[in-house]
Amino acid sequence: MATSEILLLKPVEGLGGEGDQVKVRAGYARNFLLPGGYAAPLTASNRKRVDALKKRRAERETHELGGAQELAKQLEKVSLAFAVKTGEGGKMFGAITTADIHEKLVAAGHAIDKKKIHLHTPVKTLGQHTVKVKLHSDVSVDLNFDVVSENPIEVAPVAEAKPAFKGERK
Repeated sequence: MATSEILLLKPVEGLGGEGDQVKVRAGYARNFLLPGGYAAPLTASNRKRVDALKKRRAERETHELGGAQELAKQLEKVSLAFAVKTGEGGKMFGAITTADIHEKLVAAGHAIDKKKIHLHTPVKTLGQHTVKVKLHSDVSVDLNFDVVSENPIEVAPVAEAKPAFKGERK
């Protein structure tokens, strides 16, 4: 397979940050990275840009890290509660998803990207749960939230077991 050596101008998820020199498949570079302005071909003149890009990257990363740490301190104090409709025996209708958690956080005044909230499976049970919010590669917060019933929980009636038939068959 043909590969191209390119210089990244912007961070690309799973590939590298600005100023990185990477080898990628020629089609990926030609069809996505170069036209999108994410990368430039690796030439002698572009190599001179590497130092400026690395300096800008370092400044950006320290700024992002500081913002993420500040936001983490705010999120540690946040407690969320979701009131859900329940049926017999406290069984939930629907589930609490990443979108629901994101909506509550935005309503509370915390601007967080929805992709940074990592909930492995939708929550389908009442009680206290934890979700991981990854704000930066070095900063993550465990956010606790409660799921409560908005109507009183009715105990499901227990069906009486019928005795086995002991009579004769006709």
